[in-house]
Amino acid sequence: MRWAWVVMVVALSGCTSQAEPEAEPSPADRSTATGSPSRSSGPSPTPTPTPTPRPRVTPDDLDVSTALRAVRHLAGEIGPRPGTTPAYFRAAAWVERRFTESGWRVERQRFPTPAGYSWNGPVEAGPSVNLIATHGTPRPGRPWLLVGAHLDTVVDAPGAEDNGSGVGVLLAVAEALQDTRSRLPVVLVAFGSEEPRGEGDAHHHYGSRAYVASLTAQQRRSLAGMVSLDRVGVGEVLPVGSPAEPNALTDELVAAARRAGVETVLDPFQTSSDHWSFVRAGLPGARLGSTSYAAYHDRTDTPEVVQRAQLERTARTVLAWLG
Repeated sequence: MRWAWVVMVVALSGCTSQAEPEAEPSPADRSTATGSPSRSSGPSPTPTPTPTPRPRVTPDDLDVSTALRAVRHLAGEIGPRPGTTPAYFRAAAWVERRFTESGWRVERQRFPTPAGYSWNGPVEAGPSVNLIATHGTPRPGRPWLLVGAHLDTVVDAPGAEDNGSGVGVLLAVAEALQDTRSRLPVVLVAFGSEEPRGEGDAHHHYGSRAYVASLTAQQRRSLAGMVSLDRVGVGEVLPVGSPAEPNALTDELVAAARRAGVETVLDPFQTSSDHWSFVRAGLPGARLGSTSYAAYHDRTDTPEVVQRAQLERTARTVLAWLG
């Protein structure tokens, strides 16, 4: 799999705090004059100017309207989108265009998803895709961070909060990082087929499991942290979840939220999102979101459910963590 890195600064708990160096400037032209010093070989070369470093991303770089537009399009225009359906692929094409418009390169990772029963009804087997967005120059072996959100829904649910909200924040983060930098390279992923098609881990999180399985040993060693954005548009405080007790990664996210002026609540023993695929493989992962709401997995999960203020809290926290 091709890797390209955005030159930025991101910090998950447990992540390295060293700054990502800026791209090396093109070497200055060198004089190649030979022979007698009195002989001129032409005009003196003009030195190549050193590029001005991009500013570090901050929460103030956020345009929350980008997240709101995504929620309205995904839930209000496309609607229910189980991971193997034509509606899902329409949503994936739309999200891919939004990534590329913000200067990110997108790779489609295809993977199979079995038939099953997805909460409200049966779903057919078929392929699905993850959208893997990168920005910059690959630096194999260097620490990196990942922010992800699942794009699919259960049957009949328009999926505004679950999970148009997470994808909307993901796109707002991509936009904020277009002309800024994070402190570590960042990969953004819209995961397919997260929703369950049966009981237990074997019938859940298909896209993130496929992504984790594709990582090389070097990529696993250098992943400094993964954050899943899942149901991040409802509530007055931001849940920070982990499959275990609070840890270095959740501490980092809580500290980032504090810098961004966001109140948090810890949500331990949280395994119901794509971060669990990473943690099960021994990689650092955490979740933002999960406030209970009446329209969960329901046809009333429409854009009106999602609150602008909670989208803003989530996105500001992510940007503070990346910066």
